[in-house]
Amino acid sequence: MSAEATNPATPGPVAGPAARWRARIDLRRLGRAALLGPAARDRLPDAISHVAEAHRAHHPDADLEPLRRAWVLAESSHRGQMRKSGEPYITHPLAVTLILAELGAETTTLTASLLHDTVEDTEVTLDQVGEEFGEEVRFLVDGVTKLEKVDYGAAAEPETFRKMLVATGNDVRVMSIKLADRLHNMRTLGVMRPEKQARIAKVTRDVLIPLAERLGVQALKTELEDLVFAILHPEEYERTRALIVDNASRADDPLAEIADEVRGVLREAGIQAEVVIRPRHFVSVHRTARKRGRLRGADFGRLLVLVGEDADCYGVLGELHTCMTPVVSEFKDFIAVPKFNLYQSLHTAVARGDGQVVEVLIRTHQMHKVAEAGVVALGNPYVGPAEEPSSADGERADPTRPGWLSRLLDWQAAAPDADTFWSTLREDLAQDREITVFRPDGGTLGLPEGATCVDAAYAQYGEDAHACLGARVNGRLATLSTVLKDGDTVQLLMGQDPAAEPSKEWLEHAHTPAARIAIQRWIATHPAPEAPERSGTAGGVAEAERAFRPSAAEPPAVDTPDSAGRSTPEPQTPDERVDDRPGAAVALVDQPGATVRLAGCCTPVPPDEITGFAVRGGVVTVHRVECAAVARMKDMGRREVGVRWGDTAECRVTLFAESFGRPHLLADLTEAMAGEGAEIVSATVEPPSQQRVRHTYTVQLPDAALLPGLMRAMRNVAGVYDVSRAQGPAG
Repeated sequence: MSAEATNPATPGPVAGPAARWRARIDLRRLGRAALLGPAARDRLPDAISHVAEAHRAHHPDADLEPLRRAWVLAESSHRGQMRKSGEPYITHPLAVTLILAELGAETTTLTASLLHDTVEDTEVTLDQVGEEFGEEVRFLVDGVTKLEKVDYGAAAEPETFRKMLVATGNDVRVMSIKLADRLHNMRTLGVMRPEKQARIAKVTRDVLIPLAERLGVQALKTELEDLVFAILHPEEYERTRALIVDNASRADDPLAEIADEVRGVLREAGIQAEVVIRPRHFVSVHRTARKRGRLRGADFGRLLVLVGEDADCYGVLGELHTCMTPVVSEFKDFIAVPKFNLYQSLHTAVARGDGQVVEVLIRTHQMHKVAEAGVVALGNPYVGPAEEPSSADGERADPTRPGWLSRLLDWQAAAPDADTFWSTLREDLAQDREITVFRPDGGTLGLPEGATCVDAAYAQYGEDAHACLGARVNGRLATLSTVLKDGDTVQLLMGQDPAAEPSKEWLEHAHTPAARIAIQRWIATHPAPEAPERSGTAGGVAEAERAFRPSAAEPPAVDTPDSAGRSTPEPQTPDERVDDRPGAAVALVDQPGATVRLAGCCTPVPPDEITGFAVRGGVVTVHRVECAAVARMKDMGRREVGVRWGDTAECRVTLFAESFGRPHLLADLTEAMAGEGAEIVSATVEPPSQQRVRHTYTVQLPDAALLPGLMRAMRNVAGVYDVSRAQGPAG
């Protein structure tokens, strides 16, 4: 029985673009055969001969004995049970198994599929399934078995999905069975009340369809989308159906015409390829209509070119772009860079002379199989020469588990209740695009599109990310709120304080459930005291500003000659402030009677390369040669004087420290400086800006040779990302 016949919400079959790529089986007839057909032990029952035929098409050497035994157990256990639509209940597991067989599922999956409702709806127990069919089948059946509402109440459905996802994390075949189960239920949903249809359709839309997309099972995803579309948006569905019917009645078919042209191009090029027309399904047509407005014949489908080898895909692309007019903006290479759901294909488009654009998909036969069936096409992920991997608790670790599933499993364990899990799951699955960012060690992180550095921190470090202080993105310093792009390199700057705490502001920038749940859980268990909360500023900044308030005294004035040669007082600029306090390094000048002073703007110390400039009153100011003030004073006509260092090793220097704010940062910095023998002469801490704090320290060192070690020690303080010497204007 077709979906159209059993579901009043789905109109009758439509010829042309709406046709399925496979015929559907008459389930009512199969139901009768299940009860009345022969079932001798030495042969397959007639009822599952269709399953066996579809299975052998993908797995010619498969052992069908487990299927026969599973059928006998399932048919006898469900005997007498009926579906709401009137068929014998056994027709449901039979149809689910047939769906999976057509997708290419291996024997273990089909065996579990036949038995997937026995534990839930009959007297058969999981132990019996395990004894008869082995632990793999037992695990799969348990993974899709619903939790009892008697025990879980309103939380039964969310907790059932949580259980199913955890099982999927250890074996992706669990979700394959669930998706096929939901597809058949959606096909036969018309017998239920409209409100129940709508509820099931919404869960399918919010949870199952995104999961099918992420697992790459496009054949199930597209049909589920159409069935949900028909139930939740019947008027738009009817309009879309009318468009498809109208296009199917056209005399001309631009897709067929350009398909013939493509075949000719490839034939002349000597490339063996199969060119077929792929009609768009209802939802795809609806989306295209909303995007482009009025639809033309070429908008109702795509061309699919199937070849034997990967290299042939690029050969086809080259011929099409050479012999036809390509639409360059439509080109995408998902072979070199596969999608996160295993999908591989080349996408391009060519323009006809009348302006219609035809989309073309180019892939190998194997790529096409994976594009249609996703993880189902992978077969049994545990079969191979290598030893079967397992986790610490004895559960198998699925080698095919994608990164998004690992992230989902991580945060679901931290979800405090069923409602939080359910709402967060829907939100997470709504983020249907994924990016890959790189770590400095060469590893990668898979994140949803729109993720920030906060999300990257929690993805990499879990709850240890509370100690994250900042990040560098592509080598440049970035705030934690920075949105990441596909291909970015992210270096996370982590503190060492085990008591580090996240900022509430991070919630505004957290895009992933893992990050939000971890931050919310910390906030819930650590009530904020009556004190300013951390907002990216250092806990001791205010105290530092009070303790190291810069002096309000005006800098000394110097005399400069005016145009008539008279001396007039001129305020000293920041570039010209000099350090003539005791303890500064000694610079010598070959100019009798000259007073030498070290410039405060760059605080030169031995063994810096230095130069001097004569100012009024016989004073020579000494600068580092790379100081920005040197070029300006040359432009002003100041006379340059040769200077050199004396024998005194003691020096005074001004250092700038750039840091992210955190509690106790100032104390840790000053302790590190004291440990290197530095005496802090003065210090200022500027008000924080965008989670960054700038410190300025003037320190006295007993030996200039200690300066590199001092700067290294300051950089090693958690939260400090740069330390530099004064190089230009101090203000």
